[in-house]
Amino acid sequence: MARHDRTRLPAAERRRQIIAAATRLVAERGFWGLSMQDVAADCGLTVPGLLHHVGSKDGLLIAILEHRDAEDARALGTLLSGDRTLSALCTALVRRNAGQPEIVRLFAVLEAESLAPDHPAHDYFVARQQRILEDLTALAKDVTDAPETLARRIIALMDGLQLQWLRSPGLDLPELWAATAGELLP
Repeated sequence: MARHDRTRLPAAERRRQIIAAATRLVAERGFWGLSMQDVAADCGLTVPGLLHHVGSKDGLLIAILEHRDAEDARALGTLLSGDRTLSALCTALVRRNAGQPEIVRLFAVLEAESLAPDHPAHDYFVARQQRILEDLTALAKDVTDAPETLARRIIALMDGLQLQWLRSPGLDLPELWAATAGELLP
């Protein structure tokens, strides 16, 4: 494709396009299977054109993760509509995730890959896990004398149920959560 045949987009729109294409490709292949050439081709760009927008493959990965966190925070704020209890937050998060299996798969794949200390998202996932644990622990103080233990159990249950749901698409994630979380959350 000749350069003059490419569609010029405003920088912010092009970046959204790149993040969407890369998100899909990472969810399918993992970070190590991601080809910058494939992302560029998906967006009608050259690899140098892609790098102009994201800097590097590692920069693209962090942009994907930060974008997803920001999108999820906005959506959860809307879903919660003021109810910031532990139970309401968990239910809203499960409902949100049930509507975006490709994003849940993306995070599951990257979270597993990033267990290797040399993975470019290793530090991101360490910090993210600590932030989530702190947030859930703070909310759990209202319902238990062992808030950090409850927070860890919630994370483990949610992660485990999401993996089962991804492997068995016929499962209803919110229903599965409601059936099992009732024993965990008062």
